[in-house]
Amino acid sequence: MTGQQDERIADPETSGSPAKDLANRLYIFSPNSAPAQRDPAMWFLLLFLVVLLLLYRWYIQSQILENLAGKYVFITGCDSGFGNVLAKQLDKRGMKVLASCLTDKGAENLKNEASSQLQTVILDVADGESVISAAKWVTNIVGDHGLWGLVNNAGFGFTFAPNAWQTRADFAKVLNINLVGLYDVTLNLLPLLIKARGRIVNVSSCGGRLPIVGGGYCPAKFGIEALSDSLRRELRDFGVKISIIEPGAFRTGMASKQPHLKNLQRLWLNLSPEMKACFGEQYYNQYVQGLTSLVCKTSTKLYHVTDCMEHALTAVHPWTRYSPGWDCKLYYLPVSYLPTVLSDYLLCLSSPRPEKAVM
Repeated sequence: MTGQQDERIADPETSGSPAKDLANRLYIFSPNSAPAQRDPAMWFLLLFLVVLLLLYRWYIQSQILENLAGKYVFITGCDSGFGNVLAKQLDKRGMKVLASCLTDKGAENLKNEASSQLQTVILDVADGESVISAAKWVTNIVGDHGLWGLVNNAGFGFTFAPNAWQTRADFAKVLNINLVGLYDVTLNLLPLLIKARGRIVNVSSCGGRLPIVGGGYCPAKFGIEALSDSLRRELRDFGVKISIIEPGAFRTGMASKQPHLKNLQRLWLNLSPEMKACFGEQYYNQYVQGLTSLVCKTSTKLYHVTDCMEHALTAVHPWTRYSPGWDCKLYYLPVSYLPTVLSDYLLCLSSPRPEKAVM
């Protein structure tokens, strides 16, 4: 009797309707089932869930804080590029922008293009005394209000070259500006940020996920990612939120071709005869072509980046990471998640080959 029942259940065509219904439902998920036989209701349910998720994401993203006009934001690196655009963007929004520039000319040009409410200060993030002085200046201005936003944007990027060509000084220079300087500025302004339960926005790069060039640039950006993650966990109980901006290639001052090529030529000329023989003149020429192509294929739409910065400062629920730029979204980030053997293969496809290559 038991055997007959088991046999009937095992054969849905001859069993009762519950078993047949169960078999049909399981048949939907069979990889060999025909598309026409799959349950349309499952696809509608999946589509509904995707739409619901997108709507929820849009709703969360669209919630913006109120009463932002009186809040202070300090931005580094405002002579040009993202910092310059963001300073004017937030100034038009009515926020109290405190913009640091490396040069007097940069500060003067920015003040001429902004309202009288925007204030500037000269700051070299690689100089500890300059950082302390700027922090005191900010403290005197914001007073008991505290500092709502800190945007660590200042950076140096004319270091793109093979690691083997560079010196300790070359490597240390970019880390001192892009990572140590960022840390120094953040540390000096941290009490003001805690007082306001504010926001920190650190500018990293797609190179902070995928090392696309040699030198200290990518290691510094990787360091910014790690520092931001650890700070976010340490400061969450104080109400301070931290966001990371990971832009692709945009046409800022760092996209100027001549400084890159001048630095590359300097490194090549100073290379030892042994290392020159290993790489070869053809390698140098191909690297020049590749670097020229890299810095020229840049987007002029800087607002894609500054809009992300603004959202990180003004949204009720800022994102942890923003990745502006289609090159970042469609290439650099996906490749960074691939197995190492695949990402190495893709990145090496367009790399020049040394004269004494063994493979």
